[in-house]
Amino acid sequence: MEIPPNKSGPSLAALHRAIAALSTDVIAVQEIDFNLPRSGEVKQIAEVASAMGAKDWAFAPSVIGTPGEKWRKLNDDDARLITNEGDQILAGSYGIGIASKIKVLKWHRLELGNSPIGMPLVVPTESETRSRPKIRAIYVHDEPRLAIAATLENGFTIFNTHLSFVPGVNIAQLKKLKKWAQEIGEETNTKVLLMGDLNLPKNLPVALSKWSSLLTQNTYPSWGAKVQFDYILSDQLRPDEYQPLSFSPSGVSDHLPIGIEISR
Repeated sequence: MEIPPNKSGPSLAALHRAIAALSTDVIAVQEIDFNLPRSGEVKQIAEVASAMGAKDWAFAPSVIGTPGEKWRKLNDDDARLITNEGDQILAGSYGIGIASKIKVLKWHRLELGNSPIGMPLVVPTESETRSRPKIRAIYVHDEPRLAIAATLENGFTIFNTHLSFVPGVNIAQLKKLKKWAQEIGEETNTKVLLMGDLNLPKNLPVALSKWSSLLTQNTYPSWGAKVQFDYILSDQLRPDEYQPLSFSPSGVSDHLPIGIEISR
């Protein structure tokens, strides 16, 4: 699920309502802010965790600053992971996160790099959560990409990512991520679920990873989804061990939320 910046008080309340409505034990979010002025200098992943009643959460910055405006890559002094148990200090930043009601035993992070060139993209305006938002075409520089993972005490490791929109670069990132996920799964003796915005259409993540997509659903744009960019991938769950879930537009994202319920 992707959370765009919001500048007014009611939008934070809307975020809480949207997250609570999902009624989930674990959530992976992309495009979230942490202490950025444009979103009220709040820790959005902490707000997500609060809304779902989760104790454990982590935020992984992709850049320091605001993408599309002024930002920089992380340097050696910048924290790579901010968690509910940490006391790290981090400047206003943008990245991805995970929140979990299930106890997290260990957090992981993987750098995936970025494309040296950007691309012109058609993007929604700030009215992106309306039923028919205006759109505009702009040239977008690719920011650094990463993945994070949470090893849970229930025997799963959940991976979250937001891959590059540049063709070819995102394919290489997915292959690197799959290899890392397999290594972490073996190291922790856990089942692996890989999820996020993979920026790859037409079921390419399945063809490229040889893993199963645990649900098939167009996810973008939320007001009339035409393409599936968001996936949950695994090669370790049988069809009788999970049930795909269907969600309505959240009202706070231009992507539809996706999810599964695992039978235990």
